[in-house]
Amino acid sequence: MPVLESTYKTPYFFRNGFVSTVYSGLIRNVSGLIQERERITLPDGDFLDLDWSHSKTKSNKLIILLHGLEGNAQRPYMTGTAKLFNQNGIDAVCVNFRGCSGQDNLSFRSYHSGATEDLDAVIQHVLNTKAYDTIFLKGFSLGGNLTLKYLGERENLPIQIKAAVAVSVPCDLYSSCKELHTLKNKPYHDKFKTDLKNKLLIKQKNHPDKLSVKTIKSIKTLKDLDDIYTSKAHGFNDALDYYKQSSSLQFLPHIKIPTLIINALNDSFLAPECYPVKEAKNNANLHLEMPKHGGHVGFHLYKGVYYNESRALAFIQDF
Repeated sequence: MPVLESTYKTPYFFRNGFVSTVYSGLIRNVSGLIQERERITLPDGDFLDLDWSHSKTKSNKLIILLHGLEGNAQRPYMTGTAKLFNQNGIDAVCVNFRGCSGQDNLSFRSYHSGATEDLDAVIQHVLNTKAYDTIFLKGFSLGGNLTLKYLGERENLPIQIKAAVAVSVPCDLYSSCKELHTLKNKPYHDKFKTDLKNKLLIKQKNHPDKLSVKTIKSIKTLKDLDDIYTSKAHGFNDALDYYKQSSSLQFLPHIKIPTLIINALNDSFLAPECYPVKEAKNNANLHLEMPKHGGHVGFHLYKGVYYNESRALAFIQDF
């Protein structure tokens, strides 16, 4: 599918990628969404918390929403999408990854960019306990990479999954990691690092035999964290092995359902390798849209609904 020309008209003040990213992540407020929490048990005995919201009328359609690094089901980009889809007759479930719902998960492992087994567990739970015949997926950043990897690595998908959208996707994890370590991204890098180290300190108390406080304090960068914890806790050799195996870029040629990727050209988290032009041109199911502006999970529009939300709704309405 040829690369799509974006119709996103950015409000002047939000043409700056930093402003767009920070405003959408820290200042935007979405009101009026009522969520109901469900806790499910995973195959390994751990748990995930799912936050459901529903259309006013009974629906046979569902969108599954996946957040980014250190996000949760209450982030505005999650609730904004859920609210818009609910208003258009589609139920929504916002997934909190392991350890992201306000309580540390039970096992030493947590979540990561390639943990598609947890997404599959959510989908199987929905298929086994609900009556939806049409399911859509939408992931943001880390959740977008996970969505694309899930779609491309499986030979057969459940027939209920009809289409997907991935927003601000670091589909080449190593190149994106290098971008996050540059000076321009230091505020983001340091915030992620601090939050993740604080989580590790909590996890260390529950698993003192597997990680020491001294080791956690030695972490200076996000790559250090992936070398010391993420890779080891999830069965990878090191950070580079984790990035290589978990990057969704290699799975894009195998995606078999209509899938839209929206990556802004001024997203400071994304390296050139994260704009899969060649893959989109060679796969009729893959639609790549690269707005000039939007930052990282930004895409501000006035009147409350963001561009990536209205664009996702328009994209899936034919399926």
